[in-house]
Amino acid sequence: MASAASSDPFIRFAKESDVPTILSLIYELAAYEHASSSVLATESSLRSTLSFPSSDRSGYARTLLIFPPSTTTTTTTPIPPSSEQPAAEPECAGLALYFTNYSTWRATPGIYLEDLFVRPQYRGRGYGKLLLAELAKEVKRIGGGRLDWSVLKWNEPSLRFYESLGAKRMDEWVGMRVEDEEEDGEQGALSRLAEGGKGVSWDA
Repeated sequence: MASAASSDPFIRFAKESDVPTILSLIYELAAYEHASSSVLATESSLRSTLSFPSSDRSGYARTLLIFPPSTTTTTTTPIPPSSEQPAAEPECAGLALYFTNYSTWRATPGIYLEDLFVRPQYRGRGYGKLLLAELAKEVKRIGGGRLDWSVLKWNEPSLRFYESLGAKRMDEWVGMRVEDEEEDGEQGALSRLAEGGKGVSWDA
């Protein structure tokens, strides 16, 4: 008799083959935040901009995926080692998509968490805390000093959860953003601002 099971959830970096799952989770998060129409990401754009293990291409962000414990499977006939197949992964329960930032006052790197999302059916199991713990460990690994992210003001359940982990509200700061969305048929603010730049070569 052979059986295989894991009683703990597991976390791994997303591979390029996980892009459809990442995009699906992004849409689910956007729906939760009432902003589905704002999602412009595609599988192609994610593949060209994200970093993946064992890839020669360097992207701009990394993704952690969390999976629930695998289901125990039992067979009455022993399985020869030569015919064993890798167990199929269970449905992905959530993700943490992040990139590095930098603190000039500390002169240390850090991590900015762009998206943290756990599917509704997997909430209440500590998966969000596990993902944040992995990010905190990564901050320490790179010699960083802090982990940053933004939360919608109306999302009080998330705010309370984060505060329970030691996070502090940065109420004295106001987020600013320049985007490239067209405004009444005119070019976006980012394009207008970029017209004033002369272009600086990194290799110069």
